Amino acid sequence: MALHPEIARIVASLPAPPPGPIDPAALRAAEEASVPPPEERLPLHAVEDLTAHTPAGDVPVRIYTPVDADSYGVLVYFHGGAFFLGSLDTHDHVARSLARETGLKVVSVGFRRAPEAAFPAGLEDCYGAVRWAAENGELLGWDGQTLAIAGDSSGGTFVAAVAATAHDDGFDRITHQVLFYPSLDLDFDVDRYASLRENAEGYGLETAGLKPFNAFYLDSGADPADPRVSPIKRADLSGLPPALVVTAEHDPLRDEGELYAERLREAGVDVTVSRYAGANHGFVQHFSWIPEYHRVFEETAAFLGRR
Repeated sequence: MALHPEIARIVASLPAPPPGPIDPAALRAAEEASVPPPEERLPLHAVEDLTAHTPAGDVPVRIYTPVDADSYGVLVYFHGGAFFLGSLDTHDHVARSLARETGLKVVSVGFRRAPEAAFPAGLEDCYGAVRWAAENGELLGWDGQTLAIAGDSSGGTFVAAVAATAHDDGFDRITHQVLFYPSLDLDFDVDRYASLRENAEGYGLETAGLKPFNAFYLDSGADPADPRVSPIKRADLSGLPPALVVTAEHDPLRDEGELYAERLREAGVDVTVSRYAGANHGFVQHFSWIPEYHRVFEETAAFLGRR
């Protein structure tokens, strides 16, 4: 189907990017300026900023408690932003919606970003935060059962890489992985996937922008041939946690997400693939106020409720 009319209207109103190199500081400031004040955010039982002490160093985390309860399943969330954008604040509304709909305690991770932090700093922070959550179950009120990981876009890259790293380390506590329109192949040859051409222009994220937006990460030492950077290049995907892979019809990254899901299934992993019609890349962050796209949180809750 065509791009959802509300999304199409907003995409058409977006200004052209300024000429010249991408300025991370300016883009970050623009993102932060659009964050609503705390009193206008989705209310939860409690929201608290803490520091996770990990082997990679101290990592800021924000803990979202949906309701007052004796114990909770835990969901560790990695925000998107092409590895250099996004923050605990810009994705606060996503974490709140995940907590509200799933009933899990959400741990949002303020990992280090490119270009200031070289690869694999951000990935190490994310993995360290998952291990910290498991090791601090009493602090979090963890029920010892569900320990899920979720992320959107480049956060989905980290989800796949963290799941693989945990498997290789023999850390088997992760029960679910949720990847919202993940970036899984940072080799941006436009002939690799049909969606890179089909959705090249006019849908928000454009194929021509993939290389410059990810350049900060790649230039920091992230090699697209490394499965930690491009998880689709991992040879053996067996033994990974059950996965929910959400894709958007009008996303250049659609096909790599769906191919990764197919490869997981071939490796014996329990996989659910859900393509959202009329949606574009970033719809969980930007357009989940549209009822048919807010459903993604309900679908995530249903998936995480499976054991």
